[in-house]
Amino acid sequence: MDRLEAMAMLLTAIDKGSLSAAAREMGVPVPTLSRKVADLENRLGTQLLTRTTRKLAPTEAGVAYAAAARRILDEVDEAEREAVGEFRAPRGELVVTAPLLFGRRHVLPVIADFLALFPEINVRLVLGDRNADLIEDHIDMAVRIGRLADSGMIATRIGSMRLIVCASPALLSARGEPRRPEDLAHGPCVATDGPLSGSAWRFRRPETGAEIDAPVAPRLVTSAEAVVDAAVLGVGFARLLHYQAYDAIQAGTLRLVLEAYEPEPAPIHLVHVPRTQMPLKMRRFLDFAAPRLRKSLTKRENSTLAQPEQP
Repeated sequence: MDRLEAMAMLLTAIDKGSLSAAAREMGVPVPTLSRKVADLENRLGTQLLTRTTRKLAPTEAGVAYAAAARRILDEVDEAEREAVGEFRAPRGELVVTAPLLFGRRHVLPVIADFLALFPEINVRLVLGDRNADLIEDHIDMAVRIGRLADSGMIATRIGSMRLIVCASPALLSARGEPRRPEDLAHGPCVATDGPLSGSAWRFRRPETGAEIDAPVAPRLVTSAEAVVDAAVLGVGFARLLHYQAYDAIQAGTLRLVLEAYEPEPAPIHLVHVPRTQMPLKMRRFLDFAAPRLRKSLTKRENSTLAQPEQP
């Protein structure tokens, strides 16, 4: 029995939640994958998975074995990469993830220049506003906006981003401009379905610097790009990251409010999993991308978010 292959099948089955989904992912027949996992269980003399018609889950022994198997497979992958020269020359596929709009505006131009400089490196850029699991999704480098959880990841700070509140001129004309964060409780709001959602928005008092949470009742919760569109249509006040509303503010279709009460800007980092030895493709990308992203963010942050003059 090929134990490494069986380990990979077991981990894929656990990650996907079913044998059929794992078989599709790996391109093998379901009976083959089921037999390989069963052979592994027979060899170990213990049950690794509990199976029902609808669900699959690891047993207690399966959880412990899967963690060990994942470490073993990672070490084998690293050894294979070293054998083909990935640690001696910058080559191979680099997987990078970033928030959707941020990735298109800031990360993609950097990657385009990086690819031109390193012809033996290919990049798979995964864009999405949900934080992917770097280990389970086999991601080399990620852009994270906001405070980092204590996850043991290696982080390189590349800048920060303002958290703003904005609204359409029509809504402000109809309802008036809020003077304090507490005023938002009396107006309609729209919110993203990510980390900025919730029943309260955080602000900072300009006199003391103390943080305050202002209650809000969002009329609409959706993706960041749709929040911008809804705010432009006058649906409500929007809490967004600066870059998400930048174009609409520049165009005058959204106006900033409560600027004096903005909280501390959200930090932005490039993060990766700790490694005993970093492949050269990752080292080259980190050294290349970090200063360019810092420059791009600084240029955008220092640019004028000029409000259109009011008649």
